[in-house]
Amino acid sequence: MTVNDTAQACAAYVRKAHAGPMPTTAIILGSGLGAFADSIDAAATIPYSDIPGFPRSTVAGHAGRLIVGAVDGVPILCMQGRMHLYEGYSAQTLAIPIRTLKLLGVETLVLTNAAGGLLKDKPAGSLMVIEDHINFSGANPLIGENDESVGPRFFDMSNAYDRSLRQSMMAVAQQQNIDVFSGIYVQVAGPNFETPAEVKMFAAMGAHAVGMSTVPECLVAVHCGMRVVGVSLISNLAAGISTNPLSHEEVFEEAQKAEGRFTRLLVSFLKAKNEDVAAGR
Repeated sequence: MTVNDTAQACAAYVRKAHAGPMPTTAIILGSGLGAFADSIDAAATIPYSDIPGFPRSTVAGHAGRLIVGAVDGVPILCMQGRMHLYEGYSAQTLAIPIRTLKLLGVETLVLTNAAGGLLKDKPAGSLMVIEDHINFSGANPLIGENDESVGPRFFDMSNAYDRSLRQSMMAVAQQQNIDVFSGIYVQVAGPNFETPAEVKMFAAMGAHAVGMSTVPECLVAVHCGMRVVGVSLISNLAAGISTNPLSHEEVFEEAQKAEGRFTRLLVSFLKAKNEDVAAGR
């Protein structure tokens, strides 16, 4: 089966599991950020393992569930947990969840992740609205035969992280007195944390945070016409900047500390976006 065939089957299964209207906004929750799902009034919760052909999350802290529901009255589709190249998935397989969301009617995709910080003055716990990205993973989910019915063979990425959505996220953060900054995210394949030499190189390239996800999802989403906005939680300062050994446990600890601010930012953003749509803005 092709990626599109698999996505069609996945979308059909989800529609059978939830016969009601599907939200047009979806969010993917990164490492340690799954607690946001607790704020969702769920109409349906579907384990990835129940969806035929849908890849599974195998990393601790990624619950592996698709939630259909609402946050403060705003309809939302939530992927509580994602998949990564380092889990052994091909880049093309990472396209399946995004294509499934598209087939379900999603128009706006909110991407979140935990990332290593490359700026000394933006410590663990800082929130970064993703301005742009650098693909340093060596992989691209769109390599291979292109389906023109999904998107063009060659597509523009100059506004990959939608400018108006980023501005809205920054404005909401200011209204809520939540400190955020705008920066560039670089993706590596993982699963090891980066070396100090690599961190120096990424900083010299103009990156502000480094992680092991997000870029494949953004590529697939933009290719099929979605609007994308992204937020990184700086869970640690990267190697060579921090003198402490890096660990997955630290990622979770920092995510838990920032949980309240992170959830408040996302909920406020979703409400503001919903109000703009209702007002025709």
